[in-house]
Amino acid sequence: MQGAARRAAWVVIALVGCGWLSALPSRTADDRAPMTAGILARPVAQERPVPRVDCARARCVALTFDDGPAGGTAGLLAILAGRGVKATFFVVGRNVAERPDLVRQEAAAGHEVGDHGYTHADLGKASAAKIDQELTRTQEVIRQATGTTPVLMRPPYGSTGRALTEAVKRRGMAQIMWTVDPVDWKVRDTRAVERRILDQARPGSILLVHDIHPTSVAAVPAIIDGLRRKGYVFATVSELIGRPLVPGRRYDRRPSP
Repeated sequence: MQGAARRAAWVVIALVGCGWLSALPSRTADDRAPMTAGILARPVAQERPVPRVDCARARCVALTFDDGPAGGTAGLLAILAGRGVKATFFVVGRNVAERPDLVRQEAAAGHEVGDHGYTHADLGKASAAKIDQELTRTQEVIRQATGTTPVLMRPPYGSTGRALTEAVKRRGMAQIMWTVDPVDWKVRDTRAVERRILDQARPGSILLVHDIHPTSVAAVPAIIDGLRRKGYVFATVSELIGRPLVPGRRYDRRPSP
């Protein structure tokens, strides 16, 4: 070992003598700072959901939020974190471009992030070119924010068709619809939204809420608490489905065995 160390020392001396080591750029702490900052600024990757509950046995429901990120999304994330609930967010691409930090927080907290189009256009009636543009741009801004590309897509307005189905299938995405719609985009009444979801939820349901409406976000604590009192367990959409999602296929609830 001493002989090896002695030989290594002679190699270093020789390199210095040849001027090779002196040619290497030296980096001060100030030089290294931008590199460190760049590493810390990299988006947090959204990991593949790891099942936390067996939804074949438990009374699972999936809480999903559309159209964000918006001003109320940060408060919603705090509500979900405080109650230990994982949800699925179907985000609009242009909103992600404006608030990538919120989408990054969603992914970092263990929520699922799905594609909801770039401009919330009616993709069921759109041309193939328009569909391609909407999906491609949204996938890209989500990837930039979270480090991963989503495998879930929710058609705006629930409007789909052959062209959209083929487009999402080519991208390896499944179409996620819903079981319960409290019509919170129209009825801006916190108690009404809460009551409709509590009354209509069943095991395997996918629940639709919009985090762009303060009245809907305000209903979330009571929705969570009320469903838990009924014995429900919250899961992400992938956890609720409980099996590999088929690209292009539409899901509006947990499939029957």
